[in-house]
Amino acid sequence: MLQDWIQKGYSYSQNPIFRKLTGKAGAMLTKPMKVGLLLTTAYNKLVDVNGKETGFHQLKNVMQTFIRLVRAYIRGDYRDVSSKSMVIGVAVLLYLVTPLDIIPDFIPVIGLMDDISLMAWFVDAFSKEILKYREWETQTSYENIGRF
Repeated sequence: MLQDWIQKGYSYSQNPIFRKLTGKAGAMLTKPMKVGLLLTTAYNKLVDVNGKETGFHQLKNVMQTFIRLVRAYIRGDYRDVSSKSMVIGVAVLLYLVTPLDIIPDFIPVIGLMDDISLMAWFVDAFSKEILKYREWETQTSYENIGRF
């Protein structure tokens, strides 16, 4: 089932709506305040999701890690990530919080499928970046990390 989500997520990443968000994400990365607002909004959307150790719960945890990665990147604490990963990841977060979806969120059950699929694709495609950040995060003293 996760492979199906990854495949659907890949196809959503080719959609013109997502392509437009990718361009917006690149520009947004130069504006820390806007990125901060995006991170807060995306985090709140992910936290509100009900679920126990399901595939979605795992996706949620990885996306929350990515939110921390972006925050550390914007603060300048962590830079060992490719620009492409940052732009595509921020575009996924933009898609997650934007009301304009390929499948609107207000449609019960199916409305979240595009969000879940896009997150699954991102996690699959950029898992090495996420793992590398998690390793850095565990080895870094939080006392030395700047605040956002």
